[in-house]
Amino acid sequence: MIEMHVKTVTVDQGGGFLVLLTDEEERKVLPIAIGPFEAQSIAMVLQGKKPPRPLTHDLLKSFCESLGGELEKVIITDIRDSTYYAELYLQHKEQPVVVDSRPSDAIALALRCGVNIYMAMKLVEFTYDYNDIISKDSGEGDQKDQDLH
Repeated sequence: MIEMHVKTVTVDQGGGFLVLLTDEEERKVLPIAIGPFEAQSIAMVLQGKKPPRPLTHDLLKSFCESLGGELEKVIITDIRDSTYYAELYLQHKEQPVVVDSRPSDAIALALRCGVNIYMAMKLVEFTYDYNDIISKDSGEGDQKDQDLH
């Protein structure tokens, strides 16, 4: 597994949203298409903003904690038919629990819980060189990319 970090949330050329995950050295980027609500939820955490009322991912974190569960890590596990898959690794009453998840939800929850995000080694072939991504950037910068609301 490779530890990944959320670099930014951005809009692609077609108007869709992407979350860009980078490795520790920021050499490789894994772009994952996400929905607008998940993009906003992730961007809010990156910007340090708190919503006036809990968003779905805030609710999920609170729900898990109130039942005695703790998120330990998130793994982006696979891609099939252009769709990424992820798993949430939790501890509940000293027992491991693995839950299937969309990557966007897993990432939003991981950011809120302060846990690591990993990518399965087999997904390395779906990453891009970070310098190639930056050279194609319009130059607007991460702050604009993350300002989605």
